[in-house]
Formats: sequence, C-alpha cells, structure tokens
Amino acid sequence: MDGKKIIGIDLGGTTVKFAILSIDGEVQQKWSIETNILDEGSHIVPEIIESINHRLHLYGMKAEDFIGIGMGTPGSVDIEEGTVIGAYNLNWRTLQPVRKQIEEGTGIRFKLDNDANVAALGERWKGAGENDPNVVFMTLGTGVGGGIIMEGQLLHGNGGCAGDIGHVTVEPHGFECTCGKVGCLETVASATGVVRVARQLSEEYAGNSDLKRRLDDGQAISSKDVFVLAEQEDPFALMVVDKVCFYLGLACGNLGNTLNPSSIVLGGGVSAAGEFLRSRVEKYFKEYTFPQVRESTQIKLARLGNDAGVIGAASLALQFVG
Repeated sequence: MDGKKIIGIDLGGTTVKFAILSIDGEVQQKWSIETNILDEGSHIVPEIIESINHRLHLYGMKAEDFIGIGMGTPGSVDIEEGTVIGAYNLNWRTLQPVRKQIEEGTGIRFKLDNDANVAALGERWKGAGENDPNVVFMTLGTGVGGGIIMEGQLLHGNGGCAGDIGHVTVEPHGFECTCGKVGCLETVASATGVVRVARQLSEEYAGNSDLKRRLDDGQAISSKDVFVLAEQEDPFALMVVDKVCFYLGLACGNLGNTLNPSSIVLGGGVSAAGEFLRSRVEKYFKEYTFPQVRESTQIKLARLGNDAGVIGAASLALQFVG
C-alpha cells in the first residue's frame, strides 16, 4: 500500500470539495467545483467524475494509484448499495446510483455516507477527536446534525438515523420542528434556532439591551449577532446564549450518560463562537451527567473547519485496505 492515495469528496448544495490524501490522512491536493443542481441534479455526478479524471490527468496519476474514493452527501444514504435519495438541496428527489456511476466513470472503488457522518469521521481521525475510538460529533449550523463513533465504528442504526442529534427532544412543549415533532434540539440550537429563542425571550424581557432594541425595531438579526452582543455583555444577549447553552448542555449530558465517549466535539457555524460557547455548554453538561461521565467525557471544539468533510470522506476508502 506504500505510496497509494485516497480521495475525499464533500458534496454540498453550493460547492463540491475534493481532496487527495495519503493513507495517513495528510491532505496533498485540494480543489472545488460549483454544484450544478439543474435538471434534477442530473449533472452533479458526471461533473464530479469529469473533475476527478481531469485532476488525475493534470497530476500525472492513474486509477491504480488510489485505494478508493469516499464521499459525504446530504440525503438518505444506503451505504450497502451506494445510493442516495431525498437530498432536496441537490434536487435529488429520486434514487441516485452514485457508487455505480462513479466507479464506472473513474475506475476507482467508491464508498458513500451521510455528510454529517463523514465530518464526524474527519474530526475523530485528524481533528479534536484525536483518533480516539469513542467520539461524538455535533454540527451546529443551518440545522443540527452529528455522527457517533463507538469502539472505532461509525454507528448508522436500523434505519440509518443514528447520530441525528438535532432531533433529540430538549423542550417537550417547544417549537415545532421540520421533522414533524416538537422540542427538537435543532429548533433552539441551530443558527435559526438561536434567533428563535431570542425572539421568544424578548417578549418578556423589559431591561435595557441593544439586542432587545433591535428585535423590537424589527431589524434582522443572526445567531452571530446574538453571540457578539453577549460577548460585549449585553444582558439580554447573555440570557439568550445561556438558554441555548442549557439546551446544548442537556443534550450533551444525555449523550454522555448514554455513550460515555472520550469527547463530544462541537462544530459548524454556530461553534465559531468558540470558547465562549464551549465553556457554557460544558457547565450544563457537568450539571446533567453523573460523576464518572463528568470526569471522563470532554466537551471540545472542532479543529478541522471546512476540511472535516473531505478528510472524513477519504477515510471511508480505507475500508478497502486489506
């Protein structure tokens, strides 16, 4: 296997990111293309194949130089069949035979998984998880997702839903979620969820606050605005952040008590709030865990940023070794 490479692909609604890596996870080349979702997403896979073949030609490489290709994708993934369905941001409403197309188009073996799962694999392998066999990854962005790696194995569950942390119930009489139930973590801890919490709490807040004033004036605010104002010690923004971190800490506590990973890693756009967020989540995590978990599971911030997806996707190809 000396000198053999792996390819990682992170397929998103606006961009497809690619990387060529060594088998020990060192990124050697990176590039990206726009995701062409026209005509029911029918151009996506052919353009991925074309881009890979073009780059290999450019670098003077051949299919036999590679162990395999791994890809993370939105939607419902059948990892055995290598198919995707229901990736609506890609316009993929019907079943897509992705593995068959890419293997035929490149001559390289191919593995596929959910985008949140591969980001979890990336953070576990080369990021904050420090290659520990027991890591939970939580991504806080437009939605809330995640991946669970236990005893070195990525968990998928009976219906492929393991690790869908965004739908853990944290407020039984809370906001309605797009999944159809109420009180999901996603409704209060995603980028839009943080704003939703701010709007709800502002109805009863009577003190002096820049955030409260902006909401009352009908100004558009983002989750980033809430955290920036909280760091500036706006009293109402601090109240909102505390509430969001309570929900995150409660969810992390339940995950810790159930799974006892070495770390729960927070990533995604909302996690850009950094230590300000992490320390507050940790406070509630410690409140809702029993002593042995409190002492053995850490709350960490993701380290890989946008590279988590391609690195984790590439690691799927290591399943072909041996």
